Amino acid sequence: MASLNGDAQQGYSLSGELRAPAVTGLLAGLPVEHGRQRLDLASLEAVDSAGLALLVEWQRQLKALGGELIISNAPSGLVRLARISGVDTLLGLTARDDGDD
Repeated sequence: MASLNGDAQQGYSLSGELRAPAVTGLLAGLPVEHGRQRLDLASLEAVDSAGLALLVEWQRQLKALGGELIISNAPSGLVRLARISGVDTLLGLTARDDGDD
């Protein structure tokens, strides 16, 4: 299961496995405030299409308020999945995020 930690001031981090079983629980508690929200994915162990959809939804909610989700340390598997799905630019995932993991 995935765990969301942190706050708007210091930034958030997701750890564990961001897969379908974890998404429902996380979706209801997404922190959505005006401004930029930083999200570090360095501790993310696995992600599937439901996890990607959660990140897209979080970005959508923030943009509706004039904000933005800034993702760092995205695992290469997530970057590849986002590219295949055509949402890599929406999430701000670029080649520089496609690191070794």
